[in-house]
Amino acid sequence: MFSIIQAAGWPIWPLLICSVVAVALIIERLSSLRGSRIAPPQLLDEVLDVVKQSLPTPEMISRLAENSLLGQLLATGLRAVAAEPRMPEPKLRQTFELAGRRAIHQLERYLNALGTIATAAPLLGLLGTVVGMIEIFGSQSGGSGNPTQMAHGISIALYNTAFGLMVAIPSLMFYRYFRGRVEEYVLELEQAADRLLSQLQRYTD
Repeated sequence: MFSIIQAAGWPIWPLLICSVVAVALIIERLSSLRGSRIAPPQLLDEVLDVVKQSLPTPEMISRLAENSLLGQLLATGLRAVAAEPRMPEPKLRQTFELAGRRAIHQLERYLNALGTIATAAPLLGLLGTVVGMIEIFGSQSGGSGNPTQMAHGISIALYNTAFGLMVAIPSLMFYRYFRGRVEEYVLELEQAADRLLSQLQRYTD
């Protein structure tokens, strides 16, 4: 592997950095976008069962906020109603919308960076290709070709192109996968907020 890096020349170093960053972002997102950390299956039903009886205590709301991202969203609405029992329905809906925007921001964290790597890696590979071609043409100047320098230029061109694609393809696949997961979670959070909102109207009317 080290010999390949040496043969590819300096243009491969930005690609190596991109590959390390991409792996770190993919691992972080795989951990952060787990269902148990975003929207546990039974959490909403448990909260609705409690709200049908009475508003949860501040301690219960605090534990709910620490449970998951869905818990944070639900806790925001519960705190708003507890602080202002006669809150108008439009104001409560706006409270949920603001909390939802914060939740979406957390869901989409680092995805732009991963998408940038997926876009930039082929361009960095193309840069290495251009640098290799320049060395090839440079070895032909003066009328007599230098086979060693020519072979080195070809290796730079091919290794960087291949490595750029090796970084870009998995990054793009995971980027699209994470985007799909985020869209599913956003829809789930919206539906949960609407269901809790309909229950909380009993306390605001």
